[in-house]
Amino acid sequence: MTSFQDLSLAPSLLKALDAEGYQTPTPIQEKAIPHVLAGRDVIGLAQTGTGKTAAFALPILQLLEASKTRPQSFGARSLILSPTRELASQIEESFRSYGRFLRLSSTVVFGGVPIGRQRRALQNGVDVLVATPGRLLDLVDQRILRLDHVEILVLDEADQMMDLGFIHALRRIAKLVPAQRQTLFFSATMPKTIRDLASQFIKDPAEVSVAPVAATAERVEQQVIHTTPALKPALLAQMLSGDAFSRVIVFTRTKHGADRVVRGLEANGISAAAIHGNKSQAHRERALNGFRNGSCKVLVATDIAARGIDVDEVSHVVNFDLPNVPETYVHRIGRTARAGHSGLAISLCTGEERPYLRSIERLTRQQIPVAEFQMDPTRTFVAPKPAPREIDPRAMRRDGGRPQGQHGGARRDDRPRHWHGQKNGQGGNGVQGGFDGGQGRGQSDAKRGEQRVAPAAHGGQRGGGQRSFEGRRDQRRP
Repeated sequence: MTSFQDLSLAPSLLKALDAEGYQTPTPIQEKAIPHVLAGRDVIGLAQTGTGKTAAFALPILQLLEASKTRPQSFGARSLILSPTRELASQIEESFRSYGRFLRLSSTVVFGGVPIGRQRRALQNGVDVLVATPGRLLDLVDQRILRLDHVEILVLDEADQMMDLGFIHALRRIAKLVPAQRQTLFFSATMPKTIRDLASQFIKDPAEVSVAPVAATAERVEQQVIHTTPALKPALLAQMLSGDAFSRVIVFTRTKHGADRVVRGLEANGISAAAIHGNKSQAHRERALNGFRNGSCKVLVATDIAARGIDVDEVSHVVNFDLPNVPETYVHRIGRTARAGHSGLAISLCTGEERPYLRSIERLTRQQIPVAEFQMDPTRTFVAPKPAPREIDPRAMRRDGGRPQGQHGGARRDDRPRHWHGQKNGQGGNGVQGGFDGGQGRGQSDAKRGEQRVAPAAHGGQRGGGQRSFEGRRDQRRP
């Protein structure tokens, strides 16, 4: 059996792996690491949960340490591109763990967080930069980041980057990095579009492939329950109330569907949190931390957001919606039965979803057993409350910082185009949200029909950042 020592890794890396409890490399690590250490471009084909991150992180750290080159200011020596924030954070954390005994720097950049903090992290340059394509190009455009000294470029989860429409961003990044570089390309699937993209980045690559996507994890038990769309929410809530479901990931096809599932579970006393692209980064981190520490029993996710969820001992994966892409099913159920544990994947299938089920069974070349779930007639499913109406923060500032537009300011969604405060001109609290001061008189200017800032004499007391709002818009814009 091959060991990490047999892969010619440096003693400092072996020490870090021993601290992490890693004893033997996975097949993708065993095949990819020697090629990366030799300086070759690599195309790696392996599904989620097979150890791809270590397959490129370990040799990259060794190559960077051996070259003794210092990063340029606002530059990076190696660049790892990831499709999602969560996966980017996970990759950077792995680099820090494996490189704990090396004098190498790393940072991660992605959208949804202040760009100033990322600027400070890049000021002196970094050895390892993990990034999502959108924020990376934002930093380049603002001249906060330069890519002309990148020695190693990695594209992780390339198939998901294609699905997210990053192709144009990737082509632009390829022109920004040096032509003479080492490129590593990892993907769970390799359709023609991915192979064409790889040909634009990679020269004479070594190709390694393990665990084809059609193969499901051996330790995952699979079941399908046939039901109707109307019964799905009650069936899920009653199922997850059982003690056997200790840490569960529920997959939906849409973001709004994920939010509906969370509201339904919480209405029935089951702790749940949603994670998807519409959630802020702070919310996503709280949801993941709660799921990891056990305070949140159920994590409801869309497929894209689920990339990067690396949590051990997930007892169940539930497909609330069956995916319309059969390969996605394999990725989903791979979230359980990790690190030697067993797991159960349950799919709720309606009549309309049966073609999806047949496609999955053709891909995996196995028939998923049908399970029966007996609903408890004594239990009543509590229907969730409707989703709260979202409010534009800009409208709240205009309405005095109040979601319902008190003091004469109508809520933006309900406001006519030629809105004003009150009919007789007692114009709310002016523009509030830092403007808590005097009340502006909503006088109109029929000739110009415009908003004006009134002097303090007309707007009441004005002080400490307080301002009044004069002017009522009574004319439509031409």
